[in-house]
Amino acid sequence: MTTHPSIEQHPDLAEMRSRFERATSTPRGQAIETLGLLTGLYLAASPWIVGFSGLTALAICNLITGVAYALCMGGFGSAYERTHSMAWAACAIGAWTIVAPWVVAGDVDTTRSVVNNIIVGAVALLLGLAMAGSAMADRRAGRTRVRGGPGPMA
Repeated sequence: MTTHPSIEQHPDLAEMRSRFERATSTPRGQAIETLGLLTGLYLAASPWIVGFSGLTALAICNLITGVAYALCMGGFGSAYERTHSMAWAACAIGAWTIVAPWVVAGDVDTTRSVVNNIIVGAVALLLGLAMAGSAMADRRAGRTRVRGGPGPMA
């Protein structure tokens, strides 16, 4: 009976993990993750901070989307190799936050709720795009290194 080494010891997997580790340990990656986590927490609490918690449909929508956004953006540092594609989900949550005051059932489009959701949604969308961009740049750098030898990160 032949035994094979586990996939965990494969050299390509080790290189991929080290590349993901480098991407999340950069100051840019840590800043994006921290700002994303704070944005999600603010979005979840914003109905009570800004003062439109009486508009229950939008308040509950912001609570749910804020928690989801914080979980999407907060998972990058600890498990980047499994969560980098969730940056696109974070972008979708940001876009939803922008249009939610007009889409959510009921008369919830007050000045406070609209301004709050547009600003927070735009920040969330930009942070999601920044995280997706850093993931795509890391992939391109990895492909360059594999094809052309040592790349700029070597």
